[in-house]
Amino acid sequence: MLRFQSPWLLLLLAFIPLMGWYGLRRFASAQIRFSSLHVLGQLKTPKTLMWRRGLVFVRCAAMALFILALARPQSGIKSTEISTEGVDIMLCLDTSGSMQALDFKEGGNRVPRLQVVKRVVNDFIKGRANDRIGMVVFGQEAFTQCPLTLDYGVLLSFLEKVEIGMAGDSTAIGSALAICVKRLKDLQSKSKVIILLTDGRNNSGSVSPSTAADIAKSFNIKIYTIGVGTEGEAPFLVDSFFGKQYVYQKVDLDEDTLKDVASRSGGKYFRATNTEALENIYKQIDAMEKTEVKLKEYMEYEELFGWFLIPGLVLLLLEIILANTRLRIIP
Repeated sequence: MLRFQSPWLLLLLAFIPLMGWYGLRRFASAQIRFSSLHVLGQLKTPKTLMWRRGLVFVRCAAMALFILALARPQSGIKSTEISTEGVDIMLCLDTSGSMQALDFKEGGNRVPRLQVVKRVVNDFIKGRANDRIGMVVFGQEAFTQCPLTLDYGVLLSFLEKVEIGMAGDSTAIGSALAICVKRLKDLQSKSKVIILLTDGRNNSGSVSPSTAADIAKSFNIKIYTIGVGTEGEAPFLVDSFFGKQYVYQKVDLDEDTLKDVASRSGGKYFRATNTEALENIYKQIDAMEKTEVKLKEYMEYEELFGWFLIPGLVLLLLEIILANTRLRIIP
């Protein structure tokens, strides 16, 4: 980038046209006293006349270059040092059979809960920057679908492969939390977070949710829990003798356990009964867990006045030499 150390001196450039006008006028008013102009009138106009007038423009150009040099033009190189204190996030997603309930809508159509969850989580991931994010999926079993990574493209490809029933039809909330804690416990970061999403209650696995929450707390890991699904009964599409039919089943969401897990770890519990609520929940979590980014900018400048001063001196010297030799003007 280019700047002038003393830009106010550039105002002097406004006097350059006035200087040129004055020089040309002075040249036009030059006179020689002689008793008769009859003989001089017969003389041809010398070819150097236009060159003599050009000396005025040479001097103006030299003065303009001097003014630019006085303003101290500088070329700068800008460098930025970025330091971040990132957040390590483990997404913990329920893929049990109950996630195929059709109580959420998109575009006016009933869609499985997991379809909406995948789309909202996708948007959440794309909205983050400089954070390591991983993913654990659970049903009857729990396993790491994607380890912590900064490569969100890879993470999103693993999210796309998440399917209902891929880890079994039961719900091992405690085991899933334990795997998330194992992934986060030894990391040094500003904040370590687990975002647990489920629509059921813990009915599988060897670790209880409360125990997993206590372990998470000991490693300064916060757990945000999200309970999804409508209250009461939720519709499921099942095969019957008469074809596809909707069957309503009672929602078995254990809110007390989810609230307890969040409270034990210093997190927060959320309830999403529709698509809009789920979107807002992830936006709230996104706002609460922000990465701190510090920017330090450095500027290094190189003086460029020589590029204007030297040509200005050359033009001034040329004007003086020509004005006193080849293009000398008789006073």
